Amino acid sequence: MKKRAFLSIISFLTVACETAFLGEEEENNNTNVFEIFWNDLDKHYSLFTVRNIDWDMLYQAYRPQVNDDLSEDELWTMMSNLVEHLDDSHTTLYDGDKRYKSGYALNEQSIAGFDADLITSKYVEGATQVTTEGELYFGKVKGKEIGYIYLGSMNGNNPGVIDEVLQKLDSYQAIILDVRQNTGGDDRYSARIAQAFADGKHLIYTVQTRNGPGHDDFDEKKLYYTRNDNANPYTRPVVVLTDRRTISAGEIFLLHMKSFAHVTQIGDTTAGDFSTVSNMRFLPNGWTYVYSIQKFLLPNGTSLDGVGHVPAVYIKNTASDIDASVDSVLEGAFDYLYSAHGIE
Repeated sequence: MKKRAFLSIISFLTVACETAFLGEEEENNNTNVFEIFWNDLDKHYSLFTVRNIDWDMLYQAYRPQVNDDLSEDELWTMMSNLVEHLDDSHTTLYDGDKRYKSGYALNEQSIAGFDADLITSKYVEGATQVTTEGELYFGKVKGKEIGYIYLGSMNGNNPGVIDEVLQKLDSYQAIILDVRQNTGGDDRYSARIAQAFADGKHLIYTVQTRNGPGHDDFDEKKLYYTRNDNANPYTRPVVVLTDRRTISAGEIFLLHMKSFAHVTQIGDTTAGDFSTVSNMRFLPNGWTYVYSIQKFLLPNGTSLDGVGHVPAVYIKNTASDIDASVDSVLEGAFDYLYSAHGIE
């Protein structure tokens, strides 16, 4: 009897907690799914003004397309088309294993223009992976007094290991730091890696979080500076290689690096997606989604969201380059270091 009573209490508390967390059960039909989604972004999405999006006009265009007779695939296509207008890959719609990332097509196309095996077989000797960091390896450019570092994400256990890497590359006249295909991660990780190259303390960006019903309602700016507390930073010439898939915390990394006088960006323009994302959101039909909730501004008040970091030297690999075993971006970095600094 006591056991049954105990289980009844647990069952009651579980249902009560779920109700408190999820709120009243929403009606599961296409119209309500669309309305919940549109209204949630209307109240909380952070980049309507920055990206020049007329969300009300999009409602007028898409709401008449919604009816409860649409198939799930038709509704998915329609809502994917809606979020594509945001051109913001931090806004993502999920249905189980299926997902739609707004504005991500160009990012994915860049995959064909990068081949890590080509780099380590043709261009870099003694490539050593830092196993604790997963996507960090380094070596020497063959036949040149240039060190090479590849950083594929801003996730890892110990970003401070960059100091040890730079000690091992200290005898070289320049470093090529490759963040092509960098899928982002932790902004603090980005800051710590960049710290190893700092030439001083610079104000690099501000962050505000949307906090009201108006599209321009934000909290006070939080200021971010480069970290300049490294005893022996690397301040010889550094080239940072980028492509369209250099994104999020990878782009925050560039905000740090490009403030240093000895750093030059070469490659393709980055993704242009900086914001922190919301917690996972839920729709009555089982779909989930996230979206941008902050805006990152340069010190002059402008935004790179939807724009990206434009390189000082624009070079873009094609799939045919890679098929021919040529990394034109990397070779362009060699040419730049020779022409600008006499380094070869």
